[in-house]
Amino acid sequence: NHPSLPVTCSFCGSLSGLKAHDLGSIVIQEVLKRASVDPSEVSEVVLGQALTAGEGQNPARQAAVKAGLPYSVPAYLINLLCGSGIKTVVAGCQALQLGDAKICVCGGQESMSQAPHYTHLRGGVKLGNSSLVDHMLNDGLTDAFFNIHMGETAENLATQYAISREEQDKYVVESQRRTAIAQKEGHFKKEIVPVHVKSSSGDKMVSEDEYPRPGTTLEGLAKLEPRFVKVYYKICNVLI
Repeated sequence: NHPSLPVTCSFCGSLSGLKAHDLGSIVIQEVLKRASVDPSEVSEVVLGQALTAGEGQNPARQAAVKAGLPYSVPAYLINLLCGSGIKTVVAGCQALQLGDAKICVCGGQESMSQAPHYTHLRGGVKLGNSSLVDHMLNDGLTDAFFNIHMGETAENLATQYAISREEQDKYVVESQRRTAIAQKEGHFKKEIVPVHVKSSSGDKMVSEDEYPRPGTTLEGLAKLEPRFVKVYYKICNVLI
């Protein structure tokens, strides 16, 4: 049990040039190092990932091999959307309990920045335009059965459980405040694997999460307009 993770960077931020399996391999290397486990001792690798288009064949295996594990070590992906990573831990535990494995590497890897736009041209375009589909939006953030965006789901839940905008904003401010303190006091350092990034402007080591926004205030959040409420009411009427 040696949890670690790379830094979480903003969408199209410092880590946008790295594939998900690149990030996964960095973490696998560090996990094995901290646990003093030789790569050849690993029984299997189980990784969660929802956005795999354009990643190549079996990104979990790519991450494992790039991390230095032998080709003989099996690796596979689990796609349970946001629950993918935690499901890999369940799968790994079951393999250990059944005696199918002695050491499992479990976790998740994802890169929204690397999610491509795609179109279906297998049958050719007979007439008219061919539009591109956002892999992240279509396959990761939109419900496949009711065509509802994740943001709309959040609005549905806020209405169902009577969670006001003010309550949400207060929660955000408090979360940002605690995160800023934790970063300043170095509480995340032992959990984070710094990532070396090469770019045209020079190499740099990314060692802190980019998503936190210190100094977030209720006044500032109040200026943000809702993005999904109008769509929510429309869908609500359709469902009713």
